[in-house]
Amino acid sequence: MSLFRSASIVSLLTLASRVLGLVRELLVASIFGASIFTDAFNVAFRIPNLFRRLFAEGAFSQAFVPVLAAARAREGDAATRSMLGHVATVLFWALVVLCIAGVVGAPLLVWFMASGLQRYPEGYAAAVVMTRWIFPYIGFMSLAAMAAGVLNTWERFAVPAVSPVFLNITMILAAWLGAPLFGRMGVQPIYALCIGVMAGGVLQLGAQLVALQRMHLLPRIGLTAQAIKAALADPHTRRIGTLMLPAILGVSVAQVSLLINTQIASYLGAGSVSWLSYADRLMEFPTSLLGVALGSVLMPQLSAAQAAGDDARYSSMLDWALRSVTLMAVPCAAALLTFSRPIVSVLYQHGAFQAHDVEQTTQALMGYGTGLVGLIGIMILAPAYYARQDIKTPVYIAIGVLIATQLMNLAFVPLLAAGGLSLSIGLASLINAGTLLFLLLRRGIYKPVKGWGPFALQLTGATLLLMAFLMWADESLQWVELASRMRRLVQFALVCLGAGVIYFGALWLGGFKLLAQFKR
Repeated sequence: MSLFRSASIVSLLTLASRVLGLVRELLVASIFGASIFTDAFNVAFRIPNLFRRLFAEGAFSQAFVPVLAAARAREGDAATRSMLGHVATVLFWALVVLCIAGVVGAPLLVWFMASGLQRYPEGYAAAVVMTRWIFPYIGFMSLAAMAAGVLNTWERFAVPAVSPVFLNITMILAAWLGAPLFGRMGVQPIYALCIGVMAGGVLQLGAQLVALQRMHLLPRIGLTAQAIKAALADPHTRRIGTLMLPAILGVSVAQVSLLINTQIASYLGAGSVSWLSYADRLMEFPTSLLGVALGSVLMPQLSAAQAAGDDARYSSMLDWALRSVTLMAVPCAAALLTFSRPIVSVLYQHGAFQAHDVEQTTQALMGYGTGLVGLIGIMILAPAYYARQDIKTPVYIAIGVLIATQLMNLAFVPLLAAGGLSLSIGLASLINAGTLLFLLLRRGIYKPVKGWGPFALQLTGATLLLMAFLMWADESLQWVELASRMRRLVQFALVCLGAGVIYFGALWLGGFKLLAQFKR
């Protein structure tokens, strides 16, 4: 299957998930707004997501997928199946211990994540309760991440890409039906979202286990001490563990940054954590559709090329991915910088989400927009290191970026509040991606294909025209002040259509061959 076709499948299925995710956020914003209880839920939800970066698509996947791809290429499918059983056994029992510890230590975890919530006793207590309800979600998602790594390595991209739909569906049902029911029962309505999270985790794991069963790749988890000992002795398991150590450090650095930012936001006033979370949700559209989709497809392909010693193919695939990402990420970043207020107003301004919330979320979204190209670029460039089983280099870079992020927070947060936090993250991502790219070039791992100079000129011209149009639309049309939500939607749709015509039309007039780029 071609890289473009594979990436397109993942991207389209991811789009379905993100659309439902947006519907979920719109419903949550409309029902709960930006309050201390939404802050509490967002804190509680971030805690398992933090640990998920260690045991799921973060450190574990970074170590697991390259080893899995190399084992399959060198040892065949039969030996790989045995490896999967051993890895699944170790991961399962590690998760059991972690989930028990997380439920017991929920108050301490909430304090570490957002001690500022203690100023609001009801919100703090709610965060502790919801953390205990949600924490086992880590176990389901970590096992689902392992299953996704296997499916992606066997080029079965559809199921991992579509499975997040289940989480969004269950949370929509929880907000729409569960919250009113809880309210009538005298239970805090936002607790219903926790039920939605847990149900979504179960369904995501279940869907991928069914897919593995059909492929005869479902791993057997050892339940005895002897089985656990054998799993720990497997050289592949040990190799994954060795690679995970620096990966955990790297992921921990990123999560420390998130922890610090959440702590700061919890002291900026009620609603600050929620404004950042709403902006995060909007950022997931371009980052997931471009970065996650391409990264998921590239990792196993790059790992296979590395195992085969095909340096030319390795560099060529990376070049294509970088050019594709640049083509799509640059206009998205331009839109976030010039058109954030209409985006937030159209999507969120309804019910409990008022004009003040629009302005605060807009600032956060613009801050993220400054570094969108970097955020997506990291998802392409980091796998280039992981595929070579070089995890230490991204870790060293991440440590330096963490320091830079906090220094920028000192400058920006006093001026821009929550918007300053997102701006620091955006600029730091540019530093991170730029450093990753520089080292790939310096080491001769990546050798750019000819044509980047003309491409950059074509891209710059088209983007400038796009920004001019969006700035005009932002200033000339009513958005926040417009009472009719339907009219805002119609205006938004027309502006988006016009933006697409201007950008791609300018590229075509400049001589860029769009179809040729996506033939790979």
